[in-house]
Amino acid sequence: MGTRTRRTLGAALVAAAALFAPGAWAEEPRVTCTATLSGRRVLARSEAFSFLSAELDRLVRLGMAGKLEVELTLWKRRALWFNTRVDGARLTQVIAFTREGYMLDGRPLPEGPATLELDRVAWTLEARPEDGERLIVQVEVKLNVVTAASLGRMASWLSRTEGTGETDRSALTGTLLRTVAEDLSQRASGRCDVAPPT
Repeated sequence: MGTRTRRTLGAALVAAAALFAPGAWAEEPRVTCTATLSGRRVLARSEAFSFLSAELDRLVRLGMAGKLEVELTLWKRRALWFNTRVDGARLTQVIAFTREGYMLDGRPLPEGPATLELDRVAWTLEARPEDGERLIVQVEVKLNVVTAASLGRMASWLSRTEGTGETDRSALTGTLLRTVAEDLSQRASGRCDVAPPT
């Protein structure tokens, strides 16, 4: 085997090892939900998975709180036409790291932040759905650990410019801060059918 062949083989092995290194196949954030119908009441439960990337986890462990913005929408499925929005709900939950470990709205997360069981949402329908009528729940979750405003306050503090507010920044600076804040956020969406009563 020649020197060139050995180098090529070595480079291929290094590339293959990098592919299988921890974090190379990091799991994408995802959301699941289950919804049930009981009479006129719809109850939706949702969970968020893998929302704390390594960078966001480091920021939360350093003391920054993560804000989970959860939006749930109840839809009535319509054949051959757009679905009809029945109702919706918005929730904000906070994930933080304390001496006791991770907390979600003050509830301990003994298994860590990999799986976040979000608050349940209940809707009461005006009338009981007819036979064959299908309802769907759409869930959208966004995690922000750092916001553009908090980055701006930190930049002002670092540059020692006292008294400069949000309005004193140029449009370019504001766009840059929003871009960095978006890079430090995660989002995912999911949907589920509302199960009829058994």
